[in-house]
Amino acid sequence: MQQHFSLADCDVVGFDLDHTLCRYHLPQSARLIYDSFAQYLVTEKGYDEDLLTLAPDSLDFCCKGLVLDIEEGNFLKLAEDGTVLRASHGTKSMTFEEILETHGRREWKHFSTVSGMVSRTAKYYLYDNYFDLPGALLCARVVDSLDQHDGQKKYDFWKDMVAAIQHNYKISAFKEDCGTYFPEVKNHPDKYLQKCPESVKKWLKQLKNSGKILLLITSSHSDYCRLLCEHVLGNDFEEYFDILITNALKPGFFSHTPNQRPFRTLENDEEQEALLSLDKPGWYSQGNAIQLFDLLKKMTGKLDPKVVYFGDSMHSDIFPARHYSNWETVFILEELLGDKVTVPAKAESEPLEKKGKYEGDQFKAPYFVSKQWGSFFMDRLPGLENAEETFVHTWSCKCISTYSTIAIPSLEAIADLPLDYRFTRFSSNSSATAGYYPTPPRALLPNEESVTMK
Repeated sequence: MQQHFSLADCDVVGFDLDHTLCRYHLPQSARLIYDSFAQYLVTEKGYDEDLLTLAPDSLDFCCKGLVLDIEEGNFLKLAEDGTVLRASHGTKSMTFEEILETHGRREWKHFSTVSGMVSRTAKYYLYDNYFDLPGALLCARVVDSLDQHDGQKKYDFWKDMVAAIQHNYKISAFKEDCGTYFPEVKNHPDKYLQKCPESVKKWLKQLKNSGKILLLITSSHSDYCRLLCEHVLGNDFEEYFDILITNALKPGFFSHTPNQRPFRTLENDEEQEALLSLDKPGWYSQGNAIQLFDLLKKMTGKLDPKVVYFGDSMHSDIFPARHYSNWETVFILEELLGDKVTVPAKAESEPLEKKGKYEGDQFKAPYFVSKQWGSFFMDRLPGLENAEETFVHTWSCKCISTYSTIAIPSLEAIADLPLDYRFTRFSSNSSATAGYYPTPPRALLPNEESVTMK
């Protein structure tokens, strides 16, 4: 595989919507999501009312890449080989001794299925996107509360948590004004949604004008998608895309066959009967990557059109698009903003007009790094019996270099680059930091560990 990746070589450019094209004000949206789940647990399921109050700094607990061991009530941060780097029982951090006693220095018991990206089981849950993440804090507080009142050893709150998620995010919730989440975003979009920067809108038009086919593939339903797009892109948002697919139910969109997941047309946001094939561009619901690809072949006149897909969820976007469809993937990783970086000397030699938005040290970090969980990318593994501690990549970090072509903090970071800009891709023979643009996370740079890990 060649070492470089360029958008100029792609025939089709696809985008996820939430946290990719549409960015949220994270502190406000995290609080809203937490409240919407907590409200349901307290009013519908009789959980402790204390869950409704939130200490100002408690969202520090939320960190992408955590795994909840549902039966044990433990949250885990895993190393790339599956060993446990940090853990908490409920919200309370476990000591290294407690971790060794519970998990030993070996692969976590469910790691083989986690690393196959199976994140929906009755045994554990993988937190990898901002819609889920505030639920991690709520689950941790539920464990605290159950310990306090019942002294439980095994936990069965998960079914209630799933009910809370379904109640707030179900397909009809937006239309019915049901739950806490949708009514609030509808009434106060500015509080939660960031406008799309002009540079990104210009870039989308530039992609289209250069002959690329533009896709929007989102698991959000069409009514919520319309609200978001009108707010962040403007009322003419449909003109940016050739094909819009809502309620795509990723990752199933990539892994299911046409019979399992046919496309449907929409009328007034209501899904109509299943389509046998996809014949023309337009706005569709559900569907599958196989029939979409057949349409893309027709539209490009190529047997194997090259597709790149931008998304923020490893589980729903990046892994399945790469694994099932063999698309190029660009991982949107806001965690790169929480890590102040210095520009390596070689980047300085690039001509100014080739530099992306974030090169240099001028951006303000809107993203915080969790004090409780530390770096998303790397962590220390304490030495056993007086051996020296070592630094290891996290499992989340390993997934990035395995399944993404490149990783960027936001679309804005590349919007000012020429379309034929050549990015160094992640690949087995290049360094672990090669695919990060504009610069790698500081935690991954040599000799920086001690500074970053404190």
